[in-house]
Amino acid sequence: MIKNRAGIIFMGTPEYSIPALQMLIENRYEIKAVITQQDKEQGRGKKIKPPPVKKEAELHHIPVLQPASLKTADFEEKIMKLEPDLFITIAYGKIIPENILDIPGYGCINVHASLLPKYRGPAPIWRALIDGEKKTGVTTMYTDKGVDTGDILLKRELTIDDDMTAGQLHDRLALLSAEALKETLELLWEGKLQPKKQDERLATYAPSITKETGKIDWQKDPEAIRNLVRGLCPYPGAYSFYQGVCMKILSARAENINANARPGKIIEVGKDSFAVACKKGILRVYRIQMPGKKAMDVSDYLNGNDISEGEILGQDI
Repeated sequence: MIKNRAGIIFMGTPEYSIPALQMLIENRYEIKAVITQQDKEQGRGKKIKPPPVKKEAELHHIPVLQPASLKTADFEEKIMKLEPDLFITIAYGKIIPENILDIPGYGCINVHASLLPKYRGPAPIWRALIDGEKKTGVTTMYTDKGVDTGDILLKRELTIDDDMTAGQLHDRLALLSAEALKETLELLWEGKLQPKKQDERLATYAPSITKETGKIDWQKDPEAIRNLVRGLCPYPGAYSFYQGVCMKILSARAENINANARPGKIIEVGKDSFAVACKKGILRVYRIQMPGKKAMDVSDYLNGNDISEGEILGQDI
């Protein structure tokens, strides 16, 4: 098989998937179709918007399929007619049935945003930061019927900078995913891939992020809270309640200072930050977002608003 003549079906949905799709386009692969999730309501106006991958595919006149289900006979028939040689999936968001995985002769290659078998599942980027990991990366693998359990093809590591947010890590890993996929495909066409079984003893799972994930527990140490803040920045945001109103905290620093105060209490308000007591130290907050307002530095917020010392964060009235 000459690589540029291999018929590929690409499956992806969010912004994260786009660099990998662009790499395939730039390297003149034959992309028979892009499969992505259905258009959804987004934002306060609940306007119907297409997935980012759909928009990118349409820019390059690539056919787009958006099946509600991958388990119908109609969908299987459409895929069979396309006669794909290879599936590539990256952040598609749905489990692919075995009968569909069996269609392409070269199987299905998935790109996952972690160093498998750690952080299988839907939220590896966010969970790695929340857990305070110092490194992460991407893994290319053959897709099987499990959730990120297939044989590993290639890994590429990335150091997590101390102040890196989920948004920044997302963008770095998206580019690294495209690079890893390119290298994996080159090895595939050269017949040099060496699939390796995952060590189940080392497997961990990265569950979905929910609104409750972001609720700050001031009984935790400040470093754990800081990791939660950067792990959920810019979206959906770690949060607490100030005078009964939800306050998202988007940038903060942990300090190992004994506050001698109730966890959650604002013990100091400065020009550009305020300090909150935690179980073992304080969290100094530099950037916040209040309901219906744009995110802003604490210094800007204090120009027209008050943050009072002595208030207890976390009390939802």
